[in-house]
Amino acid sequence: MDEKASVGKKIRSIRESKSIDIEVLAERAQLPLEQVEAIENGCPLPGLAPLIRIARVLGVRLGTFLDDQQSVGAVVSRHEEERESVRFSNHGTAGHESMVYHSLSEGKENRHLEPFVIDILPTDNTGFDLSSHEGEEFIFVLDGMVEVVYGRHQYVLEKGDSIYYDSIVKHHVHGFDGSKAKILAVIYTPI
Repeated sequence: MDEKASVGKKIRSIRESKSIDIEVLAERAQLPLEQVEAIENGCPLPGLAPLIRIARVLGVRLGTFLDDQQSVGAVVSRHEEERESVRFSNHGTAGHESMVYHSLSEGKENRHLEPFVIDILPTDNTGFDLSSHEGEEFIFVLDGMVEVVYGRHQYVLEKGDSIYYDSIVKHHVHGFDGSKAKILAVIYTPI
């Protein structure tokens, strides 16, 4: 199944199981109704911030949308095993996909951290929307160069560099000068 449709179906299913109208979900998440409808209908995912807001309103962790299996013990992610991935546009509902998220915690029950290896795809698009959400983020550059816009500051990170920030401050992560890159990102979002 297409991961965008799968994420949207999970959100719709949880919303309906809690008897929450889509308009109420959009209002409580402070998102445009059209964006929530697009997510539920399997359109390109706009990034993590809207999903985090939706998860908070529904009272679930972000990972609920990204995986199904639950394990109370340790979860091991082997480098040679293919991981499930989710693609995000990070440019609104009409944007092209610019990031591929590979979960490193798939199946871990009751987790508070969301670790990902993220492939940042090359792009000619220089316009992007800053986003914010509750929590914190840690990014370590595995390959390439990354630009992080954080509030009024811009940071260019090279392989081996890292950044840790409060994600309530408006931010955006992308390949420096539109180039491809690979990062390890750990995201903490309170429920």
